[in-house]
Amino acid sequence: MVKICCIGAGYVGGPTMAVIALKCPSVEVAVVDISVPRIDAWNSDQLPIYEPGLDDVVKECRGRNLFFSTDVEKHVSEADIVFVSVNTPTKTQGLGAGKAADLTYWESAARVIADVSKSNKIVVEKSTVPVKTAEAIEKILTHNSKGIKFQILSNPEFLAEGTAIKDLFNPDRVLIGGRETPEGQKAIQALKDVYAHWVPEDRILTTNLWSAELSKLAANAFLAQRISSVNAMSALCEATGANISQVAYAVGTDSRIGPKFLNGSVGFGGSCFQKDILNLVYICECNGLPEVAEYWKQVIKINDYQKSRFVNRVVASMFNTVSSKKIAILGFAFKKDTGDTRETPAIDVCKGLLGDKARLSIYDPQVTEDQIQRDLTMKKFDWDHPLHLQPMSPTTVKQVTVVWDAYEATKDAHGICILTEWDEFKTLDYQRIYEGMQKPAFVFDGRNIVDAEKLREIGFIVYAIGKPLDAWLKDMPAIA
Repeated sequence: MVKICCIGAGYVGGPTMAVIALKCPSVEVAVVDISVPRIDAWNSDQLPIYEPGLDDVVKECRGRNLFFSTDVEKHVSEADIVFVSVNTPTKTQGLGAGKAADLTYWESAARVIADVSKSNKIVVEKSTVPVKTAEAIEKILTHNSKGIKFQILSNPEFLAEGTAIKDLFNPDRVLIGGRETPEGQKAIQALKDVYAHWVPEDRILTTNLWSAELSKLAANAFLAQRISSVNAMSALCEATGANISQVAYAVGTDSRIGPKFLNGSVGFGGSCFQKDILNLVYICECNGLPEVAEYWKQVIKINDYQKSRFVNRVVASMFNTVSSKKIAILGFAFKKDTGDTRETPAIDVCKGLLGDKARLSIYDPQVTEDQIQRDLTMKKFDWDHPLHLQPMSPTTVKQVTVVWDAYEATKDAHGICILTEWDEFKTLDYQRIYEGMQKPAFVFDGRNIVDAEKLREIGFIVYAIGKPLDAWLKDMPAIA
């Protein structure tokens, strides 16, 4: 029986291993983590992450051929294949701070593998890592190997949160990179055999190590670039009276471009896009390619510009001050169908409004008050380090209340900012909301999900990203 162990029970490790266990009943899968509360959660009815379909998969396999444990050494030493799926946050200090990936957790995982291994192993990089990480890991393993042979593979994940289980069941591609040696090819084949239980052969791509590592960064950079491209156009649309939805549709019908990732919005979020682009920028700089680094930096600059433009629009529309005004924030997660708030545009928008002394009432169906308060008091990049290393925030933000109902959030508010495209926000009773608000009542739709014309008929002043401006807004130019 093949034994697989995954170090790291987070957003990638948990779901990926659960699906491998489901699809490969003859493989024993153990997910290990040093965090006791996290492993306890995986072994309970309340899993530590929200992902549609995940509960069913875990419940079917847990205790059969899927195990969650804090006994890292036991499971690593018994495994044939070890996946490493630990965090690779952006460094907050030292060389490359603010850009380079912090490989502290990766390195300690590699040292554990070297220390406890008694038999040859295949070690698989599952985290998003900078190009050439495999080389560093290989050195740690071979220098500590005591005669044991390790083969390193890169098998980046291409999951989208909210659809992770679907993506795992039916992936566009599975990418496996390894050494171009007989041992390397044998290791690639061993991992290929695991995925081949359910993934068609032609979707399992094999490359050299560096190509696999770079493909993950490149894929995320291309996706983020599309979002920044359409958001740059949205600013031009507002200035000229064009409609971003119409422009994006016209552009997307070109089969060379395609329609995906062309929605104008308040900006991209999530744990990967910004981190991976910063990483790419750093790698380019380190390899003497400043022009390439500058090019990719622009993608993040436009994303930051879009968020500050949104805040400026809100403040300018409301007589240039939101001081002491209640503003309802609908949605805090970085996208619908996930409770994940990492790098969500809502953080910067809320901080911008708080900087102007607004009072915020926040509602998101999946995000806890504790998480929202933590996000609003944390410094950039701190979110990506383990909880016990995050600064404990003694203060909560006084001007923020978190409520569990959209109607409660909007009561007596001067304005509403829609920052996540949750389906329920499309079907709210906006007539009822309007009646409970201060007048003039504003809606700032950061996701283009509500029918602006209908809302205007009710009496709202509506700002939708990249759409022709309300007459009211034309008289109140947003100073960017």
